[in-house]
Amino acid sequence: MDFITQEKKHMLKIAAARLKERHMDDITIAQHFQCEPIEQIAAKLGIDPRDVEPYGRNKAKIKPTDGKDSALVLVTAINPTPAGEGKTTTSIGLTDALALKGRRVCAALREPSLGPVFGLKGGATGGGLSQIIPMEDINLHFTGDMHAITSANNLLSALIDNHIYQGNKLRLDKDRILWRRAMDVNDRALRRVQVAVGDKDRCREDGFNITAASEIMAAMCLASGLDDLKERMGNIAVGYNFDGELVYARDLGAQDAMAILMKEAVKPNLVQTLAGTPVIVHGGPFANIAHGCNSVIATKTAMRYADIVVTEAGFGADLGAEKFIDVKCRVGGLNPDLVVIVATVRALKMHGGAAKADIAVPDVKALAKGMRNLTRHIHSVTETFGKQAIVAINGFVTDTDEEINVIKAECEKLGVKAVGTRVWAEGAYGALELADEVLKALESPRRPIRFVYDDADSPETKIKKICLGVYGADGVEFSAEAKEQLADISRLGYGRLPVVIAKTQYSLSDNPALLGGPTGFTVKIREAQLRSGSGFIVAVAGDTMLMPGLPETPAANNMKISQDGVISGLF
Repeated sequence: MDFITQEKKHMLKIAAARLKERHMDDITIAQHFQCEPIEQIAAKLGIDPRDVEPYGRNKAKIKPTDGKDSALVLVTAINPTPAGEGKTTTSIGLTDALALKGRRVCAALREPSLGPVFGLKGGATGGGLSQIIPMEDINLHFTGDMHAITSANNLLSALIDNHIYQGNKLRLDKDRILWRRAMDVNDRALRRVQVAVGDKDRCREDGFNITAASEIMAAMCLASGLDDLKERMGNIAVGYNFDGELVYARDLGAQDAMAILMKEAVKPNLVQTLAGTPVIVHGGPFANIAHGCNSVIATKTAMRYADIVVTEAGFGADLGAEKFIDVKCRVGGLNPDLVVIVATVRALKMHGGAAKADIAVPDVKALAKGMRNLTRHIHSVTETFGKQAIVAINGFVTDTDEEINVIKAECEKLGVKAVGTRVWAEGAYGALELADEVLKALESPRRPIRFVYDDADSPETKIKKICLGVYGADGVEFSAEAKEQLADISRLGYGRLPVVIAKTQYSLSDNPALLGGPTGFTVKIREAQLRSGSGFIVAVAGDTMLMPGLPETPAANNMKISQDGVISGLF
């Protein structure tokens, strides 16, 4: 089966030429490529038409299913910088390149959150000739998954406060409520709020997390189906009673009503690349404040239909890839065959001390210093996780051959192949060499997965193993509050759960100013939170917030919509 038609190949080459001449930007590119009917995209994977529920002409919900033993390629990256790395763009370009080589391939990616879209980061559907479409729909309301998660989250909040108002038979301590409200917008003013103001007996402090940090998001992304999701939501600890015992969502009779709101959201979404390659997009927890991976359901469904699945994990390998291995693979029984680590010359120079204004200037010295960030991630992937690795150098026009060769030479010393790509400017054609290296690596036997910690380790030990073994820290410091919370979590019988560390994405440490490959630092854990529904413990490091704020000039300020509905500025 020819996944990329001759017509699409011709359009890709024309668009690449126009892009090179600067006659097209990301949005006009997305508009230039018309979506194929979603039924045709489903047919490329052999999905039964009865299992496809179109949401309009170019997107659909599909029936979840268990996977097969397909090849699974994880795409991760170095720590992000303002220069950009292009992990999603690389994932899409690689997927198209594998399709161009005649492989039955599908990408499994995360859903964008409205918070970053209107905040600092902008859209999350790739860029240039490596995009997924319909770009505007995916970046905005899409099929309503984010709204369903937000509604289910806030329904539980309403049920908690109503229970207290109606007599509080469960004897919930209003000062020890664990559950927070959610909203899919960056709004720092909502980090701390008061509810039931004016009612002195029921007024209490509350707050909002962004939807991507909601436990319902995490539960959906780790669930095996609707029944499992309902059970996980029933297991959510909403607070303590006056005897110090946990009260759960199931005690409020909330799980079925929440599941009703989630019955469509739990189904994965099918879309396509500019080249017409199938992509499943489902779930979007942030890797800096949650576990950073798309849903197990989506990945396994993609593996059911494709021979090769390309997926990604958020931010750098210290966050997304570690959580992919220790949480998603542990829960979902997955084992990636290969890890692709995305890096750019520009970002590595910033990790080496170059200012953002100077990243287009050749600077081998800064690049060599910044390489310590990449080598740390390579070590984590190959030595700590035990996986094969390839480095994808996401190319920019300002890169020099000397700089690219520095990266290749340093990677070769570690026994890892580094390959240049041009996926933004050339789409699939800019990732053909990377696709060749991926296919070559997939011929090797799959290596056993190595988890960073054991289930039987204490929560403190799990945190220390991540910080020392993955981040390269010298030690971990727990606040008195964190120690008490971790002891309570173990006392309640949840000590065997996996750990998700919430920390800055910009550094291997918990200090965003420590770029490159810092050493001699201590990770400070200020708080620990139980996620009994999703099934992990969150350890909050540094100044990380579960509700982000908007920048001085939000991306929303640069967005426009015309009278006929054409959107600009979404990137």
